[in-house]
Formats: sequence, structure tokens, C-alpha cells
Amino acid sequence: MFSAATYQARRAQLKKDLKSGLLLFLGNNEVGMNYAGNTYHFRQDSNFLYFFGLDQPGLAAIIDIDNDREIIFGDDLSMEDIVWMGSQPKMKSLAEQVDIRETLAFKKG
Repeated sequence: MFSAATYQARRAQLKKDLKSGLLLFLGNNEVGMNYAGNTYHFRQDSNFLYFFGLDQPGLAAIIDIDNDREIIFGDDLSMEDIVWMGSQPKMKSLAEQVDIRETLAFKKG
């Protein structure tokens, strides 16, 4: 992972080049081989990785050029996930690592 400034500069250049619009970046999800718990090795979408640097499944992001907003969408781990994987950083913390200040969850409540 590069510094937060690198990802911020990439997004700033993209906004400068496109001037207007709403950009959607879809990250990849894990894909099961023969059942959901047995997955292929995860590979993040290259575009998502280039502009946002977060290499984990279940993320998406938007860049709203007109309103100067950058948002990462993703869910914090459930208690069941934490039991299996241990404590993991919250979405807000991950977003701050790449200089994104706004996060929203996919799931409601």
C-alpha cells in the first residue's frame, strides 16, 4: 500500500481530468470454489486498488466531482466474523488510511 497522499493525488488528477460527474468504483467480493466458506484467493479490482488502495473484499466507492465528495462503502465486521478472524480495523479507520473521510455501510442498521 502506498501513502495516503499517493491515492489522494490520483483521485485529484482524475477529478481534474473529468471535471464533472459521479464516478463509481466497484471492488471485488470473495468467490467460493465449491461453497461460500472455501474461496479462491482474493484479488481486488485493479481500478479500485489504484484509486483507493484497499485490498479487501466487499467494498465500493464513489467520487462525486460536482459536490467534491469521496465515499467508501463497506460494512464493519459482525461479531460472528470477529470470532473467526479476530479484531479487524473499522471501515472508518481503513478509509482514513487512504485519505477518505466519509464511509457508508452497505447494510442498514
